[in-house]
Order: sequence, then C-alpha cells, then structure tokens
Amino acid sequence: MTSDLIQKYMVRFYIAMFFLYLFGPLILMGVTAFNSPTFPTAIPIDELTLKWFSVLANDKDMIQGIKNSLWIGLGVVCVAVPIGLAAALLMSQVHKKAQSIYYMIVVSPLLTPGVILGISTLVFWDRLGVWVDADYNSVFYSGIFLSIIGQSTFISAYCMLIFLSRLQRFDRTQEEAALDLGATNVQVFWKILIPFLRPAIGSAAFLAFLTSFENYNTTLFTIQAESTLTTVLAGKVRLGTNPSLSALAVVIVGITLVGAVTHEIYRRREMRREALAAEAAKRAAHIADKGMAPV
Repeated sequence: MTSDLIQKYMVRFYIAMFFLYLFGPLILMGVTAFNSPTFPTAIPIDELTLKWFSVLANDKDMIQGIKNSLWIGLGVVCVAVPIGLAAALLMSQVHKKAQSIYYMIVVSPLLTPGVILGISTLVFWDRLGVWVDADYNSVFYSGIFLSIIGQSTFISAYCMLIFLSRLQRFDRTQEEAALDLGATNVQVFWKILIPFLRPAIGSAAFLAFLTSFENYNTTLFTIQAESTLTTVLAGKVRLGTNPSLSALAVVIVGITLVGAVTHEIYRRREMRREALAAEAAKRAAHIADKGMAPV
C-alpha cells in the first residue's frame, strides 16, 4: 500500500468523522423522537410512535414560547435591519480617520456579554419608566418590547457588517450620475441603492431573525414574566425532559431542510433563466451583426 493511498484513506476517515461529529447528535435526537420510552432513548428502539409530536402540540408553554419567539424575531428584524443599514451608510460617509473609532463604537455590543446587555436594558427602561411615571402595564415593562430592544442592540451590528460587505462593491458613480441627471437624494436611495442592497437586506433580515430566535442570555433578563422558546427549553431541561423536545428538534430541522431545498431550487431556476436570457441576447447581437455586415 503506497503512501498516497494511505493518505487518501486517512483524509476520507477524517471527513467521515467530522460529519459524524456534526450530524451524529441530530440523528440520535431524531431517533428518540420516534421511540416510545418516556426518557429520550435511541437504543434500543422499543416501539415506533408519533405520540411525542402530539405531546409537543399540546404543550401550552412550549407553543406560547414559540409564538413569543416569532413575534420578538419579527420585531428585531424591523428594528435591527434599518439600524444596521443606517450604521453602514454612515460608515461609508465619515472621514477615513474617524472610521476606525466609529467602527469600534458600533461593533462594541458584539463584544459585550449578553448578560450585561440584558441587565442594562432592563435597568435603563425601568428607570425611564419611573422617570416618566409610566404604568406597569405600559410598554416600558413589557417583556416582548424589552427583548426586542435588548436583542437589537447587538444584532444590528451583525446587520451592519453584512451591509458593509455589500457596499464595498457599490459603484458610487451611479449615485453621482443620477444626481447630475436631476434625481433627488431620496430617489437615488430608493431607485439605485436599495435595489443594489436587496440581497444584503434579505440576508440581514434572515440572520437577525435566527439570532433572535435562538438567543438566551439577553432574553433571560428582559423577557420578565413572559417566556420564549429558549427560556421554556432551559426550564424543561433543568426539571427533566421527555422526547417531545426531540420532536421539536425534528420539526425545526425539517423546516430548515425544506427552506434550504426551496432556496436552492429557486436559485437554480434563476441561474437557468439568466443563462437563457444571456444566450438569447448573445444570439440577437450575433444576428444584428450579421444583418449590418456589408454584402
């Protein structure tokens, strides 16, 4: 056996171990969702069952936590994406000597522990509510509102980084040309900049929603009397769990796979459509060149 063959088998072995390390726990968790024992058990399989999905659907705390997580995620998208976009645009406008200082300030929430962000958000809005003499049923003491604000403080920085990476490829001469032709700044923003940033906007919104949906440290202090999916899961794990949590994992993984496959199908269709359009344009240009050629 040659050294090249040994190296090839070793590379394959390490790749297999890597994917087993990544997907092994998910596979075992998926098996426990369909096994009958009340404690999550993958081996041995006593009896295949779907009852844990029914238990999950009837778990009021879990369902309410999922609903709250969805609302908070949507709220974070509405707050963090515009703030991140504004921060990225300002970053491209400030003087180069001040960019490093500005960058350090706007990225600092990413370096701050989530516990600190959660406590500071809770204390700030509590003091502000006392200062304006707000009622305890007002927005100042709403766990949903405080979670949206607390999470947006650092998720907006993620959004800003996405927009910055996109803006680095933006040709500023397009804005200058539009302004020279009589367009207003608002028209330039909506007609030129926003269409160029559309992929980044979608990516930032998706990242903001997922980051909010799985956040725990900040949410634990800001949610107060309410609950989210992560806080409900943490409580269930501390008190003892059953395979309904595995059923939830199977549902989330299934939704993720469906979304990924759908996106890939849509992307390939778009690429095929663009290729056909480019081929048609090429043929039209070739026909036009032949028609204009001297006889």
